[in-house]
Amino acid sequence: MRELVILSGKGGTGKTTITAAFASLAKNMILCDTDVDAADLHLIMKPDFRQTMEFKGGHEAIINPDLCIQCGRCIEVCRFGAVKDNFEIDPIDCEGCGVCVSLCPAEAIDFPETLSGHWYISDTRFGPMVHARLGIAQENSGKLVSLIRNEAKQLAVKNHLDMILTDGPPGIGCPVIAAIGQATAILIVAEPTVSGIHDMERVEQLSRHFNIPAMVCINKYDLNPEQTQKIEDIAQRTGVTVVGRISFDQTFTQAMIQEKNIFEYDKNSQACKEVRKIWDNIMSLPALSSPVTPILKHL
Repeated sequence: MRELVILSGKGGTGKTTITAAFASLAKNMILCDTDVDAADLHLIMKPDFRQTMEFKGGHEAIINPDLCIQCGRCIEVCRFGAVKDNFEIDPIDCEGCGVCVSLCPAEAIDFPETLSGHWYISDTRFGPMVHARLGIAQENSGKLVSLIRNEAKQLAVKNHLDMILTDGPPGIGCPVIAAIGQATAILIVAEPTVSGIHDMERVEQLSRHFNIPAMVCINKYDLNPEQTQKIEDIAQRTGVTVVGRISFDQTFTQAMIQEKNIFEYDKNSQACKEVRKIWDNIMSLPALSSPVTPILKHL
């Protein structure tokens, strides 16, 4: 079982559209959308929700008025100003740190888990899909990413699937780290801009830190040939394989409007030819050319 994670240093570089396109090319695979803060792969996949589960990723402090002695200790220790003068806790200001719960002399503060979002197991026209949606202003996205990745691995083992195709979150923070642990390889989608190069370098450094093979494809390469060359020079210097280029093509936009990937919208387009070549290059690499036995003890 192999896992290819598609990443970029920021949002809007084409991760999701490329992941959706790969879904038409990958065989015997499961999709996993780990961009839980701003999930959008489902907009193209149009999944049929099979199971919906709650995700409880934090706690919220609540003062029990029947037990509260109004000593003011909670007001003193709350660094977020969540405890008001009437000894009620504003749920918006409460960060769920639990300090007030631990230091309340009357043990008058309850600390229940809060509903932070939902995660789903769905069916798509390309195969099963595991995805999630974090609630507005909710935290612990890294924990939710780990949860759905583990579920995707379990389903892959159960259904004898060879590959997990993961649409990763943007950036290099906790959700990204949670999305790449024990992955087979990373594909970095880079744009030929100054910020795009900076973002690509950050992801490459992260992949090197965790010893995960990284590749790069350059999206909209023809908009800035000079910056495209810089990306290729950096890739050569750092040992990252450039698996291909994708030209600026309105096919991607038109396909998304129709809730399709580019192969469904126009399989004869230039974009499809370029993406197919990238996929073939990826699958020819040693790390992804043959399935490996999953390590069940980590699931």
